[in-house]
Amino acid sequence: MSIVVRFQPAGLTREQHDRVTERLVAGGNWPAPGLQVHVTFGDDGNLLVSEIWESEDQMRAFGETLMPILQDEGIQMAGEPQVFAVHDLVRA
Repeated sequence: MSIVVRFQPAGLTREQHDRVTERLVAGGNWPAPGLQVHVTFGDDGNLLVSEIWESEDQMRAFGETLMPILQDEGIQMAGEPQVFAVHDLVRA
């Protein structure tokens, strides 16, 4: 079952987000297995991230790769991610 995950990084900038993405791509870890949708939105310095994953297990497995990079880039979360079961997913 797919899940929606909402992350609230504390004070995330576009520059930080882009550096993390570049590092993931360079390591062959992006896009991650099981990731269906990734969207970053909001104002620079207060960006938010939402993702849709095929499963919570896949999201957590990717976290093992992602978390050290976030820590290295000085990115902290404002709280635990919110996880929701997907009821309906329509792709245009």
